[in-house]
Amino acid sequence: MTSVEILGLAASASLLAGWRLYFTVFALGLAMRSGWVDLPGHLATLDVLANPWVIGAAAVGAVAEFFADKIMWLDTIWDGIHTFIRPVGGALITLAVVDPGDPAWQVMAVLLGGSASLATHTAKSVARVAVNTSPEPVTNFLLSLLEDGLTVGLTVLILAYPKTAAIVAVVLLAIAIGLLILLHRFIRRALGWWRRRKVAGGADSPTVI
Repeated sequence: MTSVEILGLAASASLLAGWRLYFTVFALGLAMRSGWVDLPGHLATLDVLANPWVIGAAAVGAVAEFFADKIMWLDTIWDGIHTFIRPVGGALITLAVVDPGDPAWQVMAVLLGGSASLATHTAKSVARVAVNTSPEPVTNFLLSLLEDGLTVGLTVLILAYPKTAAIVAVVLLAIAIGLLILLHRFIRRALGWWRRRKVAGGADSPTVI
């Protein structure tokens, strides 16, 4: 695996960690333990993900996240708890692939990996809050299944074809940014509608003399 492929894999994994941290760690660890991902010697720090205890803990977390993410408002609570966990996880995944002897690269890895995970996590969390305002639970459930499918599919894609990892990372980042922009506009319009309704309600109220 070339350096470009490894960096692309790290970037894609850190972005996916913002959606499904535990499954991403589980998939990477399992792929490395089975020999699917062959890492150069200077990236041996990633071997910690192949530890059976780490794989087992990630599997338990992935199962818990799968079910928690399907229940209205419980998914929002789960996302709130993981606001700091997912970016840290994404940063550590990226940190593991840089040259451990270069502090400058270590700092850049932490900042970029953490920021990437935070971006996808924020987009996911805000989207879920917006969807949860709907009284029916079907949309939330389908959106969660879509996230599951994308995470599994893209993880398999970047592991099977590392050359596509950088492209996947760019696409994921573009989706996250685009979703944040759309959500920002939606929130602004919702607040504007609420203010106009409040003003109209005040104007229609009877005047007390």
